[in-house]
Amino acid sequence: MGLYDRPYSQSQDRVGFGYSPTPWVKRLLIANTAVFLLMMVGLLPFGWTVQVFGFSPSRLLVHPWSPITYMFVHGGFWHLFLNMLGLFFFGPPLERAWGSAAFIRFYIIAGLGGALFSVLFLPIVGDTTVVGASGALYGLLLAFAMRWPDAPIYLWAVLPIKAKYFVGALAFIAIVTSFQGAAGGVANWTHLGGLVTAFLYLKFGDKLNARLAGRKKQRRQQKSGLTVGRGKEAPSRRSEPRRRRGGSVDTDTLDEVDRILDKIRASGINSLSGDEKEFLDEVSRRARKTTDEAPRH
Repeated sequence: MGLYDRPYSQSQDRVGFGYSPTPWVKRLLIANTAVFLLMMVGLLPFGWTVQVFGFSPSRLLVHPWSPITYMFVHGGFWHLFLNMLGLFFFGPPLERAWGSAAFIRFYIIAGLGGALFSVLFLPIVGDTTVVGASGALYGLLLAFAMRWPDAPIYLWAVLPIKAKYFVGALAFIAIVTSFQGAAGGVANWTHLGGLVTAFLYLKFGDKLNARLAGRKKQRRQQKSGLTVGRGKEAPSRRSEPRRRRGGSVDTDTLDEVDRILDKIRASGINSLSGDEKEFLDEVSRRARKTTDEAPRH
């Protein structure tokens, strides 16, 4: 299992909501609130802001930034409040578990999925301008439920519901209402887009990222480590693994170890994926082997 889909019931990793926003959650809360306040005081006229920064399929070529900026524009106080409330509660546990870089990447991808579904549902709902962080928020809800499916979510602060049932109900509502247009002024297909995109990324994102990283590393090695002579490519000295002075492990490996150790310090050993644990075990074995083989004086 990957980092994102480890069952809550099979892990010592326990979720705690708390009241301390993590770095990217704090930035997102500030950014969304600031944009809304600027709209309220008139520094960003409401109609102009929605038209220029909201997402509309027909204006995508004119406003290519809108698949990102629409997530930071909200149509009213309650629209902003409910989205930011969800971000405040469900964002920090995920950012602590994944790390800030992985968290903000996932948030943006889920939000982009919401914009994509506005294009896919264009024949059904028409050319509608969409604003709000709901697509990204629904992605966070799904990620939370997949990681901690049995964690209780208190509906109306009273009724406890397991996360997997709560998000399942939201997904069912999003699917049914997406084909009814913008009922009540709500772009339900954006919610569905955030859910579907988040699910696909959580299931296949690790493999995709690993494959892209492997190709990038291969291109870097081919570019910097091969010389051409008499029609054949021969490895040069630069193709050898980069090593730190006095060390036996290449720099890329040490950088990865540093990243994993930072993750352990931030979120604990149980936040590691199976691949990360195997990587540490392999590095440890290599280090012990090098020590055993070292000449003794």
